[in-house]
Amino acid sequence: MSNSIKIVHLTSVHKDGDVRIFHKQCVSLADAGYDVTLVIPNTLSRIENGVSIRSFIEQKRSRFFRIFRTGKKIYKEALLVNGSIYHLHDPELLRLAKKLKRQGKIVIYDAHEDLPRQVLAKNYIPKFLRKIISKMVERYENKAVAKLDGVIAATPHIRDRFLKVQKNTLDVNNFPILDELVFDVDNSQKDENEICYVGGVEVVRGIVGLVDALPQTKSKLILAGTIYGEGLKSKLENAPGWQQVEYLGFVSRKEVANIYRRSRIGIVTLHPLINYLDSLPVKMFEYMAAGIPVIASDFPLWNKILTENKCGLCVNPFDKDSIAKAINELLANPEKAKQLGQNGKKAVLEKFNWNIEKKKLIEFYEKFDKI
Repeated sequence: MSNSIKIVHLTSVHKDGDVRIFHKQCVSLADAGYDVTLVIPNTLSRIENGVSIRSFIEQKRSRFFRIFRTGKKIYKEALLVNGSIYHLHDPELLRLAKKLKRQGKIVIYDAHEDLPRQVLAKNYIPKFLRKIISKMVERYENKAVAKLDGVIAATPHIRDRFLKVQKNTLDVNNFPILDELVFDVDNSQKDENEICYVGGVEVVRGIVGLVDALPQTKSKLILAGTIYGEGLKSKLENAPGWQQVEYLGFVSRKEVANIYRRSRIGIVTLHPLINYLDSLPVKMFEYMAAGIPVIASDFPLWNKILTENKCGLCVNPFDKDSIAKAINELLANPEKAKQLGQNGKKAVLEKFNWNIEKKKLIEFYEKFDKI
């Protein structure tokens, strides 16, 4: 791979250490021999895992402030790096794409989410305006990416949407990094009743129904992730099921692996929002990689994955009785749970892992290496 190709990843929204951006894409490209820089606000400038992290301090203010003021600073830092390829990770950075193209740069857009469908689920937008704004966002995104050099999409569903306007579009899915989460599972070392949920904690991600289901079980929920939503933490703490919760807050990747080692079941009971139905949640595949059975929302896509690979159960995310029944079934049948976990691990080793996606990412970049 040519070291003359300098790749610059840009984000104004994501946190330092973001798994998709840093641990998967940046590190993989650096390992492949590319010169990789990540421009990101409010962290420590440094070199980590072969990636140069370039940062600046920015006050956290309104979304409007971030889009314009932070975006302007990111553009300035991006030009100082003088890269060959610029990889944009946030829709708000698309406004920089035209400027970068004028500078003769190759520009790639990374679509982490189906933004127009995501807008339809935003509670802070008045309901009567959501469809209008969604259509405006879709037109803007489509017009912008049509003029870029390529799109990387986080799911096949998002890929198919952008292929209509940008032929150089590829899905690079958020499947697990095998070295982090695949390990020999010794079920004798697991607590007999511990289950887990790892990720952002929100009402729409099913946390209320899950906590309300706990009193019908003898399980203990290991809950790891930041709680979002005004009053949600207080509401959860006052629920009877909270007595069966061990809340750890935001945890490191190493701590995530330890949680999976402890747990007998992984939970991902998101609500059927339009932007979740065709998503591929990282946590579901991480549970599978760790060799633990999955209890997931009964979305058609997720049901297909779990059924075809015989690695979990699907439930109505709004039905606490359904959730409790699935938990009790797996805890009462450890051999069945073990087999489901082994099936999930096998599926990840063969199909749903970052090693496969990494090859796709590098091949995508090799096309530009020949220009």
